[in-house]
Amino acid sequence: MPWRLMRSGLIGSLMLLAATTARADAPSQTSPEEVSGQIDALLSEAWRQQGVSPALPSSDAMFLRRACLDLTGAIPTVRQVRAFLADESPDKRSRLIDELLKSPSHATHLAHLWRDIMLPRARGTPLAGVFENWLQSRFHAGARYDELIFELLTASGQAGANGPTLFYSSLEVKPEELASSTSRIMLGVQIGCAQCHDHPFSTRWKQKDFWGLAAFFAQVSGQRGTASVMDVNSGEVKLPKTDQVVPPQFPGEKEPAESGAVRRRQLAQWVTAPDNPYFARATVNRVWSMLFGAGLVDPVDDFGDHNPPSHPQILEVLSADFVANGYDLRRLFRVIMLTASYQLSSELTGELSSAPQLFAVMPVKSLSAEQIYESILRATGRRAPLVAASRRNPAERQSFVAKFDAPTQRLIEFQAGIPQVLTMLNGPLISAAADLQKSDLLAALVDAPFLDSEQRIETLYLATLSRLPDEAERARLIEFTSGRDPEKALSDILWVLLNSSEFLLNR
Repeated sequence: MPWRLMRSGLIGSLMLLAATTARADAPSQTSPEEVSGQIDALLSEAWRQQGVSPALPSSDAMFLRRACLDLTGAIPTVRQVRAFLADESPDKRSRLIDELLKSPSHATHLAHLWRDIMLPRARGTPLAGVFENWLQSRFHAGARYDELIFELLTASGQAGANGPTLFYSSLEVKPEELASSTSRIMLGVQIGCAQCHDHPFSTRWKQKDFWGLAAFFAQVSGQRGTASVMDVNSGEVKLPKTDQVVPPQFPGEKEPAESGAVRRRQLAQWVTAPDNPYFARATVNRVWSMLFGAGLVDPVDDFGDHNPPSHPQILEVLSADFVANGYDLRRLFRVIMLTASYQLSSELTGELSSAPQLFAVMPVKSLSAEQIYESILRATGRRAPLVAASRRNPAERQSFVAKFDAPTQRLIEFQAGIPQVLTMLNGPLISAAADLQKSDLLAALVDAPFLDSEQRIETLYLATLSRLPDEAERARLIEFTSGRDPEKALSDILWVLLNSSEFLLNR
């Protein structure tokens, strides 16, 4: 079936994506820096038209902490902070991004993020760990994103025994559930709203679009209670409350898919095709949202004529570059993080607009439960391993995440309640972190006679907030430690810093 690129109602008269992209196996000659420059120019023009002045550039300390949290899921070490602040090279931010993208921690963090996106219902279960390990191995190997999605959509084998089949078993291999999740995750559209009737807000999605997509999953054996996920030769879906069989049909297409072919493979080929009008846009928009807290289309899974992008040309530029360079997620992160907008300060001054869709100031983002946990361990260390050959205790981590995981729908919203506050104030992890007998950080500071009170305070700030204290903070804390038990004073200061809003936010 020939691929047909439809003109999106979202972008009006903008050029079609296929006209600006090359085949995915023929990388473009445009450097990431050039693409970042195009985005900067488009944002600058948007700000000029809106009469908006952008925030000042972020400080080096702010940028380092932001980049580490966004790419590795944890704050930098004291050594990293000192080295970065002392580095006077003009390209140190670009080099930092490259180093973080190549680190194993980046693959681990991406696995956390995509596990939550793809298996939200399985969070906290052993199966989620299996799925996350599969994602981590694929990200660590540098797999192309289109290949990862193709592997996921065509997965077969023992249900729950390998990573990608969990996508099916977690949804009980129900065609309607799989259709809804696939459209949301891979196409960025809430086509599930058209399950019972035409989409209430979009003129594009009809009920037959939803069930035409569901039909691609109707011939998967798992929904019959078998132990394996595999394709079979029978199985259809019908419009609710009717006997009308709906054949497989790609969303937005007028003709049914090719009959006789393996349905899921057809769908995977269509989803990941370079001229697919949804896949690349949905992916780059999701990554943009990860870095800025809000998407160019926001919410990220609700593309449609009822919800146009705030900057359609930027969406096109990023999508074209993503396809032309082999669906390379690392390059995509690098392009966005090299922009002047990503490197702006989060501090509001004067009449600076904080409207997130303008991207004229970096929004303050809440940390996920995993980021908080990893950052506490990174900041304080452990005097002894918690488990053999590992400094991570799965049970402790799971308990912390379960208690602290707030029902935040967006990164720029912070919704902490009493359980989260109590977990930070007097939970076992924080109590151990601020305990001289269990914290490597406190033990090292107390056991270092060559450090004075001011230097110890500086180290606590570098370890937790990734910056030096300002003059007022320095003076106040030096006065606080004067005449007190130095060990107790340092423990108290560390406890306060870990409970500060600055520690719990990504600025």
